[in-house]
Amino acid sequence: MAQCRFCNSESMKVFLSLGKTPLANSYLTEETLGRAEPFYPLDLFLCEDCLLVQLPEFEKAENIFSVYAYFSSYSSSWLEHAQIYAGSMIRRFGLGKKSLVVELGSNDGYLLQFFKQENIPVLGVEPAGNVAEIAQEKGIETQVAFFGSAFAEELVNEGKRPDLIVGNNILAHVPDLNHFVAGMKKLLGGKGVITMEFPHLLRLIGKNQFDTIYHEHFSYFSLLTVVKVFESQGLKIFDVDEIPTHGGSLRIYAKHREDHSKRISDSITGLIAREIEAGLDNIDTYFSFGERVKEIKAGILDFLFTARRDQKTVVGYGAPAKGNTLLNYCGIKPDLMDYTVDLNPYKQNKFLPGSRIPIFSPDKIRATRPDFVFILPWNLKEEIMEQIGYVREWGCKFVVPIPKIQVM
Repeated sequence: MAQCRFCNSESMKVFLSLGKTPLANSYLTEETLGRAEPFYPLDLFLCEDCLLVQLPEFEKAENIFSVYAYFSSYSSSWLEHAQIYAGSMIRRFGLGKKSLVVELGSNDGYLLQFFKQENIPVLGVEPAGNVAEIAQEKGIETQVAFFGSAFAEELVNEGKRPDLIVGNNILAHVPDLNHFVAGMKKLLGGKGVITMEFPHLLRLIGKNQFDTIYHEHFSYFSLLTVVKVFESQGLKIFDVDEIPTHGGSLRIYAKHREDHSKRISDSITGLIAREIEAGLDNIDTYFSFGERVKEIKAGILDFLFTARRDQKTVVGYGAPAKGNTLLNYCGIKPDLMDYTVDLNPYKQNKFLPGSRIPIFSPDKIRATRPDFVFILPWNLKEEIMEQIGYVREWGCKFVVPIPKIQVM
């Protein structure tokens, strides 16, 4: 990787290598099983100048996100998170019938539906046509496009100046970071607010969440770095929340730099101080993370090899992108994990990329009565253990791999 995608520095260092993997959402069908899969290096870089953690862009975003396998509405806990968020923003910023909420990466309308229910005008911007179609069927206005400065200009010319721009787990997916943030600056109404949610680098490193690293995530943010990114485009972060989603995320609140109507929260300086105390400004912190990841891999493989020797069956639950990073880095295939299941019918009867583990409906678990269920979307473990708690009837146990392997 020659240059940092934010500051263009060439002072880049690899601190974690997860081998070569296919794109995490490139699920296989019976017809494509016989074809060779493209594998790309999964090497994580740190820019020594701006401290942005990032991956190279091996595949264009248009080839990754134009058709997408992730539908937000299949997680009940995520829907609950979205509903609580919508209510909170309506109350805090006084949104009403004359407001406009624009969501970038709006997926299947999982979030905007809660604003629409309150008669607040909404617009979704979603690059994946297959996902946007679901939102449109719900009556949520959605434009199929990749957001950036040029598209923002189109929306402004249509008279759209939102009071709230939302981006949940979209910022990491953007290869041209400056172009994207500049577009938000251009689009945002004069007194408007931007909120962005993304996994927090502090939690990723502190809780060994290496599986959240995959090619679709181009950048990994600390508050230290995201403040610099937004300020470079004339936006000021005025508040931050630490939230539990995805193993620990941040929700940042941004405004126009020239908007003096919103007070800067002390939580920003406090969190940056904690990041520095944790060593996120020190390259040694990042290299020590790489050593811990190797230990986690050894623990996962030791569990699976022991289960196989003891003639115990292990199956997966979920077919998330993070699971594909974990399986491919650890070299896990159907000889160690018989199959996995997923509620999303779009993924059922397909195969995980790289590992080629088959994906079935959750009904398969009751039919085969495995000894262990390995929860790949570990961030949803409570929801999943409640959903399929019946497995305990025959003595089946749950396995959670992060921050270290646990049998529950």
